[in-house]
Amino acid sequence: QVQLVESGGGLVQAGGSLRLSCAASGRTFSRYTMGWFRQAPGKEREFVAAIGYNGGSTRYTDSVKGRFTISRDNAKNTLYLQMNSLKPEDTALYYCTVTRAAWVLTTASTYDYWGQGTQVTVSS
Repeated sequence: QVQLVESGGGLVQAGGSLRLSCAASGRTFSRYTMGWFRQAPGKEREFVAAIGYNGGSTRYTDSVKGRFTISRDNAKNTLYLQMNSLKPEDTALYYCTVTRAAWVLTTASTYDYWGQGTQVTVSS
């Protein structure tokens, strides 16, 4: 059974940093693209960042470029999201996700497995 467990969320002031982690189990994820999405209250789930199976390819939504960095450690089956210069508009529930597709995708419907999410709240 596939499990994705996020951690690292919390309350931080604007301009601060957080590092999210996602521990994956139940399958060898080193062959799959992994990503982060987020969902704020009353809004649709949106793409944040994704990384290819070997870490060589990454994509970010425009609003986080230069502030967020996605990375992975395949030996530990763990995905990370380093978030710097956080803004109140980054407040959301952040989800870890995996797709069996070979490409770095940005559409939620193309991802196969999802975690339960970790809350990030940025105060102004």
